[in-house]
Amino acid sequence: MSQNKGAVDTLYRKDPKVYPRDVQGKFARLRKLAVIVLLGLYYILPWMNFNGHQSVLFDLPARKFYIFGLTFWPQDFIFLALMLIIAGLSLFFVTAVAGRLWCGYACPQTVWTEVFLWMERWVEGDRNKRMKLDASPWNGNKIFRKTAKQVLWVSFALWTGFTFVGFFTPIRELGHSVFTLQLGSWETFWLLFYSFATYGNAGILREQVCKYMCPYARFQSAMFDKDTLVIAYDEKRGEPRGGRGKSDSPSEKGLGDCIACTLCVQVCPTGIDIREGLQIECIACAACIDVCDQVMDKMDYDRGLISYTTEHKLGGAESHVFRPRIFVYLVLLLTLVAGVLWSVNNRVLLRADVLRDRNALYRELPDNRVENVYTLKLINMDFKTHRYNIEVLNNEDIVLFVSPEPVLEPEEVGNFIMRMQAPASAGRGSLKVDVRFSTVEEPVIERIVSTRFLLPFE
Repeated sequence: MSQNKGAVDTLYRKDPKVYPRDVQGKFARLRKLAVIVLLGLYYILPWMNFNGHQSVLFDLPARKFYIFGLTFWPQDFIFLALMLIIAGLSLFFVTAVAGRLWCGYACPQTVWTEVFLWMERWVEGDRNKRMKLDASPWNGNKIFRKTAKQVLWVSFALWTGFTFVGFFTPIRELGHSVFTLQLGSWETFWLLFYSFATYGNAGILREQVCKYMCPYARFQSAMFDKDTLVIAYDEKRGEPRGGRGKSDSPSEKGLGDCIACTLCVQVCPTGIDIREGLQIECIACAACIDVCDQVMDKMDYDRGLISYTTEHKLGGAESHVFRPRIFVYLVLLLTLVAGVLWSVNNRVLLRADVLRDRNALYRELPDNRVENVYTLKLINMDFKTHRYNIEVLNNEDIVLFVSPEPVLEPEEVGNFIMRMQAPASAGRGSLKVDVRFSTVEEPVIERIVSTRFLLPFE
């Protein structure tokens, strides 16, 4: 029994809590800028309008997606699929060139965790004060600070969840529903779910998400090569590491440039030691570069003991930015982007579906004419009201009638009855008919739809 207990103790080790130290430097400023820009877009975009609609709104009940003044209908799903492919290729391209740049600067987990850390530092203090506070017994000061932090975290998480739901329900209507306590069940569920997810991932789990839950670190090696930029410690220059005074000569003491200050470990948000080599837990935030450069400046050593570099460069070989895989990614990415932009810009803002009346193949009229009846579904995908001309292109014998008058408001879907009549002598069996739908207003929007006109076989 004791052996089994010992085996469990050996296999399981609880990770110590990570207290990232605040750091200043060029990469820290870039991270803060990325956080401000990305979260600014996230929280502000739903409140902005384009062409009378929310700038970004995925209106699932109406089956319409509004993105920066463009409306995408279910028929435009191919565009959304292509956008996801472009996002995936962009990630592959950036990773192949600059490693885990996404993780360090743009990943939602990184961005929101950074904000939660800002709030924690503001309430509880720097690294040493936070560690001391956690180790201290519960007293008035600790209760006040911990409560204040939780209030900030929960409030920010709820605002994040509210904004998330605002991308699927018009955010002004959502705000009114929250204020009047008339929020629907689904909106309530997703608001609380996303708030809880934000609070749990960014406030509680933090680096555990990157270490154990995120799959990206596991398959990133497939996109890496020896010319990919990574954050690395120059072992040849830094070893053997050891403490010394500023006036001491490293060569006389038999030491490298690393003074074993461990500041690179203290600033790491995932709690790793970059000096142990490239690790999947490294999110490439470059905090260790900033703090190490500051230490090198104080010691009057050259910067770059920890730096963005490549395996080839570390080994003394020449590094190449442009290589076949980069070229392939770039060509595919530019081709897809150009194709999507061209397709969106040239898409026809009108959809017409012609469905035959299933009750009768045709009707024989008293004046020796034959009539076919169709259900016509028109979708005005433009932001303007349009009246439509409907005409048969390839058969002068066929006369066409539509009721009621085909007029549609912006983004309106209309159903009409369309009748085609032709002399019984116009043919036998069926005729292919091309019907042209066009707007009366300029510029003309048109679409041609083919259908069949049925006649008696005898």
